[in-house]
Amino acid sequence: MEKYIYNEKNGLWYELQGDYYIPCLELPVEKEERYIGVWGQRHLRYIRQHKKVFYTNLVTSGKLQSHLADIEEQAQELFD
Repeated sequence: MEKYIYNEKNGLWYELQGDYYIPCLELPVEKEERYIGVWGQRHLRYIRQHKKVFYTNLVTSGKLQSHLADIEEQAQELFD
């Protein structure tokens, strides 16, 4: 069996893992690194524990870091 195969119907490459072909997928990379302080970290812990679907959507869309940085900025503005 071939290690990699290409499916023309969906345009994906598949890799042989044991007896199964698993799609070769990559998560999108965030464009910029922004500071995430204590409030961003607390929000991350909250959405990980209580908003699991929302957290998963942010991770898979590559928007988690920017969301947490926005929360951090909003919290800092409230304390200033």
